[in-house]
Amino acid sequence: MPACRLPRRRARTVGLVTALVVMLLTCLTARVSPEGRLAVSLTAGPGLPVGVPDPPPGTNQLITVLAPSPGSTTATLQAWQRAPTGGWHSVQGPLRALVGSDGVGRASETSQRTPAGMFSLTRAFGRAANPGTRLPYRVVGVNDWWVSDARSPAYNTPQTCRPGTCSFDESAGENLGQAGPSYDYAVVIDYNTTNPIPGAGSAFFLHVDAGAGSAGCVELPRTAVVALLRWLDPAQRPRISIGVS
Repeated sequence: MPACRLPRRRARTVGLVTALVVMLLTCLTARVSPEGRLAVSLTAGPGLPVGVPDPPPGTNQLITVLAPSPGSTTATLQAWQRAPTGGWHSVQGPLRALVGSDGVGRASETSQRTPAGMFSLTRAFGRAANPGTRLPYRVVGVNDWWVSDARSPAYNTPQTCRPGTCSFDESAGENLGQAGPSYDYAVVIDYNTTNPIPGAGSAFFLHVDAGAGSAGCVELPRTAVVALLRWLDPAQRPRISIGVS
């Protein structure tokens, strides 16, 4: 018989051993996500999901949120780290996330749609203490607001004032300290935050899923939000890409 060919029985045995080795290596390089799902850490092949544009140079952390259709109220979220070689590797997810009750697309003050596009992630806040994020983090209380009054010069900015004394229409804004556990932890999605266009939409965050439908934010279980906060690093210029797969 040719020297490089194993007998059929031996070949079968070697094939089984090889398969077992591959399975073992896969288990060793996998981790359990905060939701108990198996998630691969730095072992997935390089490359972002199809349709997700490559972020600009300098952005080495990216969160992708992909809904199966424009009207879907759920999406798949995954966190990615740019490798030294230039490829992208999954570090958290895939996870199920809630998006706006009107789906994903063009946002406005009169819809409950999550804005589509790529946005920076530069700051965070929460009713709870900083869980260990390196992003600038503000602990909020009942005097902290996010302004959604399109007629106010403070539109789509955070403001501090005692209830009943604010210069904007308080009924058209969110009192961050009174919003409940949804805002225990939140990352600001920088949509319409630079020179805000009145009426184009405001107060979009990645925050804790407290069991209510989303008015346009991206919602995840508490443990997943905390894990993302601890991972996000402003030196990596993190961004979030939201769209339809």
